[in-house]
Amino acid sequence: MKNVPTNTGLIIILCIGLCTSCKNGVKQNETNSPATSQEVTQTGQAFIEDDVSKPTVLAIAQGSEDHTTLVAAVEAAGLQNALVNAGPLMVFAPTNEAFAALPAGTVEDLLKPENKDALSNILTYHVTPGNYSKDFLKKFKKLGQANNQNVMVEVKGEDVYVGGAKIMASIPAGNGIVHVIDKVMLPPSEETNN
Repeated sequence: MKNVPTNTGLIIILCIGLCTSCKNGVKQNETNSPATSQEVTQTGQAFIEDDVSKPTVLAIAQGSEDHTTLVAAVEAAGLQNALVNAGPLMVFAPTNEAFAALPAGTVEDLLKPENKDALSNILTYHVTPGNYSKDFLKKFKKLGQANNQNVMVEVKGEDVYVGGAKIMASIPAGNGIVHVIDKVMLPPSEETNN
């Protein structure tokens, strides 16, 4: 075995010392301030307050009275942090009326913890990597969604439909764009289940 130079040995000892003191500091904080379940679940970028930057796609939905059901669904699926990443993301955001048009009991059933995977699949079917305006979307026949499925794009006059849902408005975001739609898009696997 080769001899370790004195400087390298000193650096190794300092690194071990720093790691040990960091671990001890964490233990002290854990014992001095017990975390509530609310604090544990609200970690990540979605919970950082920022009044300076352009709002994210999540912040836009959270600030809309017409998207309270969508926000509740995003929270139930635990997707808040995914919607604040750098993107760019296109979110097709169904209104509360769009969710209300689903068969009775569907939303309530999807919000149950045991249906988190199905809810996540539906919500990620509403997200596309990219940042395209409604007019630019007219050039597409289909889009690849975040749940690894495709959704069809149709143009009818000046209107653009994605997955059968009409884009009613578009709001630019700091990490993409929110397209407000009039219908909840169901992935093919979910359409057969309902």
